[in-house]
Amino acid sequence: MNESVAGKITEEIATKLDLRGTPCPINFVRTKLRLEQMPRGEWLEVWLDGGEPIEQVPDSLVMEGYHLAAIEDRGEFFALQVCRPQSV
Repeated sequence: MNESVAGKITEEIATKLDLRGTPCPINFVRTKLRLEQMPRGEWLEVWLDGGEPIEQVPDSLVMEGYHLAAIEDRGEFFALQVCRPQSV
């Protein structure tokens, strides 16, 4: 994804979900529940710890049909930008 598209998505994200300190698979379940409560096409930023959370949650979301825009390393945590598509 080019930088202008990623920047536009970042500007559109109004909802953030802080799951730092939340173990797997609870962090995936909470992310999925939040996405299901949001309007289709809206973006969510999820904050995850390094290690198993950032290794497992993005792949699990993609397998469930969600769209990932970016994963940013912010030093102490990772920010995952994910969208609920029209068909999920």
